[in-house]
Amino acid sequence: MVSGQSFSQWDRQPLVRRMADCNPMAGNPLKTKADLQAAVAGFYAPLVPWYSPGNARLRLSAGSAHYDDDAAEMEAFIRPLWGIVPLVAGGFDFEDCRRFVEGFSHGMDVNHEEFWGEPGDFDQRLVETAGIALALLVAPDSFWRPMSEPAKDKAERWLLKINEREVPDNNWLFFRVLVNLGLRNVGRQWSEEAVHAALERIETYYLGDGYYRDGQWGHRDYYLPMALHFYGLMVARYAGDIFPDHAARYRERARIYAQDFQHWFADDGAAVPHGRSLTYRFAEGAFWAACAFADEEVLPWGRIKGLLLRHLRWWSKMPIADRDGVLSIGYAYPNLLMSESYNAPGSPYWALKSFLVLALDEDHPFWAAAEEPPEALPGGRVFSPAAGFILRRAPGDAVMLTGGQDGREHRAHDAKYARFAYSSAFGFSVKADVTLPDHPDRSAVDCGLAVSRDGLSYLSRAVITEEGVDYGMVWGAWQPDDRLRIDTWLDFAGAGWHVRLHRIRTKGRLFVSEGGFAVDRTGERDPAFAGGLSHESGRAAIVTPTHTSAIIDLSGTRAGEIIRAAPNTNIRFPRTLFPRLVGEFPAGEHFIVTAVYGVTDPVEALPPVDLPEAVRALCAENGVTV
Repeated sequence: MVSGQSFSQWDRQPLVRRMADCNPMAGNPLKTKADLQAAVAGFYAPLVPWYSPGNARLRLSAGSAHYDDDAAEMEAFIRPLWGIVPLVAGGFDFEDCRRFVEGFSHGMDVNHEEFWGEPGDFDQRLVETAGIALALLVAPDSFWRPMSEPAKDKAERWLLKINEREVPDNNWLFFRVLVNLGLRNVGRQWSEEAVHAALERIETYYLGDGYYRDGQWGHRDYYLPMALHFYGLMVARYAGDIFPDHAARYRERARIYAQDFQHWFADDGAAVPHGRSLTYRFAEGAFWAACAFADEEVLPWGRIKGLLLRHLRWWSKMPIADRDGVLSIGYAYPNLLMSESYNAPGSPYWALKSFLVLALDEDHPFWAAAEEPPEALPGGRVFSPAAGFILRRAPGDAVMLTGGQDGREHRAHDAKYARFAYSSAFGFSVKADVTLPDHPDRSAVDCGLAVSRDGLSYLSRAVITEEGVDYGMVWGAWQPDDRLRIDTWLDFAGAGWHVRLHRIRTKGRLFVSEGGFAVDRTGERDPAFAGGLSHESGRAAIVTPTHTSAIIDLSGTRAGEIIRAAPNTNIRFPRTLFPRLVGEFPAGEHFIVTAVYGVTDPVEALPPVDLPEAVRALCAENGVTV
């Protein structure tokens, strides 16, 4: 017997549901401030047995990141504070503040055995100083003032090292800003010069229309809302007196960005997964919390509240924690395949940034507003030239089309930055291997392109060399060497559809594989499931009880296939199928057109493709009939 159930009853309960019950937010309605307070307390409770004797470290797993274990254990200690600090600031009776006071005192004391170590250039310890700065800014009476004077002196000296060390030319500059503002807030030494220099450098990242690039690599992903905008809004709240121009810019840019960013969230609260660091999970919604914290009504308060709380509710149903309730590395389930080299066991707790609203009083307009229903959200096509995205919200899904980015710095960058479409309902897959002659169906290049010169070893589209807007569509060019270049244009083409136009210039024979959206195949042993799979010349389709995915060759006769992807490659579902087109092209120039369909319903017959005029014009120029 297990918890009063017979084995047969237990066995029939889906594994995903059983693991989702370990989620600290499981069963929480997440509607009120008290609900969110309970959620943060729930995230903290499983961590308690794993604190070090001196409370300065948290050791959660034997897994590693590229940085040393001392930094990883500091990170695990600090990151829960993104939820705990606002919890305390908002009036919750949290009994363990002393644990963190002690941890701060010991971790920044060079003579203590739990000393975190001296921060070096480009050191992970510099990242985690932002969590300490949060405590100094938002709840100093609970986390700073109880420290002894000698401990404060040591902490000040250790924190000021961030002004002496080199940091990457990206969002890390905000950590320097926040630490200095935190020290200023508690009456300690700080550097106005260092803050001003960092803010001025961050200004060079701004692209316009509310968008930033994240430093030298130019990424445009969730680091915009959860980092650059998030920290900018904290500066607006705490440094408007000394940096009024920057504060005003951050507020105005957040108001502009919110108009587009609301389209990243589907009606059920799920967000479009895209780019790196997705193990931070519901930090996807942290922008809305930061807007409220800064008293910035970027959208009506009821809409901001609905976007944030629906997002948290969606995550409350996902199996994102281990059996003891500790957050795992992964996205919608534990999954190291999609992780980054900088994801240590404590890294996922940056998700708690979305609980910043707990610092607000109960009568704040965010809490006082009635939650706006998802039906009130705007729909339609949203084009963001500055970011190179086209977005569309639809019932049950939110989809982003992109020409791609150069994300080579990150693991699985081809999947995270160079796929054609990113969907809240379908996710995307990181490839396990596309060089398997005996098992060619084990690759997982869904919603993407892979090419081969011998038909055996395939290369997935990656490292986009040029991208932007062309013909009113998003566009990207992939040129892996001097023998091949593929330009791709993308746009939506009616309900559920998007269209891709590829111009291939190859100096030799080329095999091309192109994928559609991946769907969950958990129920594939059901005879009705098998009946929903079809493929023939020029098309392939999958219809399940919950999704429909199809791909059609509009310009030729590529073969249609149904691919069973390697397990644990898709970030949304552990086991997936996806439709694919495959073809062979001789040396020369070729122009091919693909229509891709994806909806969160079983569809008996696919609706017609509604090609935009720009698509027809580009096809006509290239002599293609569709």
